[in-house]
Amino acid sequence: MATVFLALGSNIGNRDLNYTEAVSMLGRLENVKVKKESSRYLTPPAGGPEQEDYLNGVVKIETVLSPQELLKSLKKIERDMGREEAAERNLPRPIDIDIALYGDLIINSEDLAVPHPRMHKREFVLKGLAEISPELKHPILGRTIEELYKECRSLEQ
Repeated sequence: MATVFLALGSNIGNRDLNYTEAVSMLGRLENVKVKKESSRYLTPPAGGPEQEDYLNGVVKIETVLSPQELLKSLKKIERDMGREEAAERNLPRPIDIDIALYGDLIINSEDLAVPHPRMHKREFVLKGLAEISPELKHPILGRTIEELYKECRSLEQ
């Protein structure tokens, strides 16, 4: 079983309901067990056009799915919840599910980068990770999530 941390966000429609439904759908996936969920945080969008704030959080799961199989399942959940594929980044969406960390794997393929390449700069991801697993180490940077979160917060202020 691999321990995986997913970053979730929603900023279209009923954000809380969208988020809750996404977590529920994760729990219904075969070979996925939802183990822990962070609090949810309202955060401003990180780029893109003018849009509503996001409801963000982090979910810890365990799975036997490969990173590619998991990504395929996550994309299906996003589509089933009304997310449309877009060439542009940071557009509003009913749900966004990113693989932040997949065990201690480092993956750089055409369709998947793990750890998430911008997670160490995104307070809204680090906050949820620090809440549920502060001692976890970033597999590339070798620093704990708590250290990265404190550094990110000091840069934001």
